[in-house]
Amino acid sequence: MRHRIAVVGAGPAGLTFARVLHRHGHPVTVLERDPAPDARPPGGTLDLHEGLGQLALDKAGLLAEFTSLSRPEGQAMRILDTDGTVLRDWRPGPDDHANPEIDRGQLRDLLLGPLDVRWGRGVTEVVPETGDGTLVRFADGREETFDLVVGADGAWSRVRPALSSATPHYTGITAVETSLDDVDTRHPGLARLVGDGSVAVYGVNRNFVAQRNSGGHVKVYAQFRAPLDWHADLDLTDAEAVRSSLLALFDGWSAPVLDLLRHGTAFVHRPLHVLPASHTWAHVPGVTLLGDAAHLMPPLGVGANLAMLEGAELAEIVAAEPEDLDEAVRAFEERMWARASRWTEFTTAGLERLVSPDPAQAVAFFDGVQPS
Repeated sequence: MRHRIAVVGAGPAGLTFARVLHRHGHPVTVLERDPAPDARPPGGTLDLHEGLGQLALDKAGLLAEFTSLSRPEGQAMRILDTDGTVLRDWRPGPDDHANPEIDRGQLRDLLLGPLDVRWGRGVTEVVPETGDGTLVRFADGREETFDLVVGADGAWSRVRPALSSATPHYTGITAVETSLDDVDTRHPGLARLVGDGSVAVYGVNRNFVAQRNSGGHVKVYAQFRAPLDWHADLDLTDAEAVRSSLLALFDGWSAPVLDLLRHGTAFVHRPLHVLPASHTWAHVPGVTLLGDAAHLMPPLGVGANLAMLEGAELAEIVAAEPEDLDEAVRAFEERMWARASRWTEFTTAGLERLVSPDPAQAVAFFDGVQPS
């Protein structure tokens, strides 16, 4: 018997889940609130790890295409102190494909492929165990039922309340993002500073990271400890006001580093929220979660990787058409919780060190051992 499967959210987790099901010939309904794939900027770049995101793409039959699109040179990373002195300078070898980079937009398009996504289908509520399956209510008033609804709809998931009362909490750390275009031709000095990958600078309770994307595009992130309402007297839509505020916050840092702020365009406020590392839920038949909806963690290059692998693993379980789908999903959740908890603890501790009163803690973090 083929189960009626829906996944809410067309991000990396939801699309990987759907793409693996598609590879196995199993129908799946993808529900996405955005009206079109390009309705909003796709975000920056992702490093996909061999045993996580790349494994997920292999399960989807997309690893070779990913390899042709990815940028292994993007693994390079340079760490400076606030006066511009180079503290670390890592460059990948010619055969190093442990964590190559790919733009989020390129990854989205790769995963979309032949999938038929229902764009503009915002979900407002999920009601399990209605007799005919799990009920999905949409913003336009329509309703539909499925045997399994997978919530892959991110930090502020509309599916999560069907399973858990948990909501993300603020870490005390905020990021402000800006970007530069055509950096190689317009700002060659900054292009050399960033290199093929990223450059990071760590100071007292704040840091600064610039990361190369494809096409001469650079994303810049300023992170600092602050109350959630730190911008109460600042108009975040006023780019010059935000720029001035950030330049004051990072006053005294190396001039080339501050030039990344001076030449940035629009600024986007991104306060960092997380779910508890111990987040689980009492299993509910007919509904489950993936990725940030299940285990929102600090953005240290792990969340999307885990989400994609979870999507691929759950899809393989569904495609195998187990005799008891509900028990198979329950077992999947328990494995997901255990693995995600280890990574959440690691990234939470990492964030504390990267935005620390002691900048040496940040540099030392990159020499540490990651969990499996």
